[in-house]
Amino acid sequence: MIRACHRGRDVEGVQREVLAALRRVTTVDAAFFATADPETLLFTGGRSEDPLASAQRWFMDNEFGGADVNTFAGLVTTPGHVATLDQATRRERAASPRYREIMAPLGLGDELRAALVVDDRCWGYLCLHREDGARGFAAADTALLARVGPHIAEALRRAALVHGATFAAADAGPGVVLLDEHLERIAVTGRAEELMDRIADTNPGTLRVPAAVHTAAAALLALERGRSTMPPRARARARGGGWLHVHAARLRIDHADVGPGGHPGGPIAVVIEHADAQTTTPLLLAAHGLTPRETEVARLVLRGVPTAAIVGELHISRHTVQDHLTAVFDKVGVRSRRELMGRLLGAASPS
Repeated sequence: MIRACHRGRDVEGVQREVLAALRRVTTVDAAFFATADPETLLFTGGRSEDPLASAQRWFMDNEFGGADVNTFAGLVTTPGHVATLDQATRRERAASPRYREIMAPLGLGDELRAALVVDDRCWGYLCLHREDGARGFAAADTALLARVGPHIAEALRRAALVHGATFAAADAGPGVVLLDEHLERIAVTGRAEELMDRIADTNPGTLRVPAAVHTAAAALLALERGRSTMPPRARARARGGGWLHVHAARLRIDHADVGPGGHPGGPIAVVIEHADAQTTTPLLLAAHGLTPRETEVARLVLRGVPTAAIVGELHISRHTVQDHLTAVFDKVGVRSRRELMGRLLGAASPS
């Protein structure tokens, strides 16, 4: 099982190998497997199998819509990062709105959910389902997923490096998607259409926009309504390499009536643009597995700060700075500051 986690080179390969391996050791009637931004915890892409694909929007809205058991974001801070619906509801599945309103109509019963966390960072989410009426997941299933979860997270983290740091040399600018209060698409720029086509979303299901766009808007709604503190932004993989930055904001209409969220009733604007070095560098440093102190040193080096100034800013010795730099070089696979900057700040790519 652990070997299977590391067979896939890219995200799609990891998802394929992991799900196949899980099905060899336990019954899985349907699965949802998503990537996440480790900073904001938002979905950046999702693979949904039938019948889940027909209800992907409702599952995502449930994540941000209020009180329910085993939210993915909640599992990030739960010991073990794994839980079943039957455990959380004491086998009273109907206590969960997700079960009553989404899963039961689809003929689904127990679910086994995991936040995929390694080194205190979450790189994705996994949900396994069984048909309603079937026996729920056993303690052995939960223990298995808790054991292999960090290995799956490590595989997703390494897959993030496949996309590297490439930035548009002649960027045509951002695109904008307007969504209403129900997260239905009401307007879109041509540039946004182009950029949405570039988001590497494995299977958007019934969503009319990629998962990263939908969840950024959903996170904004949850933030406005006091249900979440997640920032409404995420960095999503781009097809062919590089990253896109997706962030949502509320448009304010002058003289409009104040809506239920306490804001003038304008639409939600989701901006999609090529991610610059400032946006992607923290993600790539995390993907290389740097410690917090190594990350501090690396970010100063990438700003061109000399060793003597790093010593003063971080209040550590020159020898300690060099030790951290050696560790950074080893993890990133470079031998000098110049190579580090080239690897993490990247080269230009066509827009």
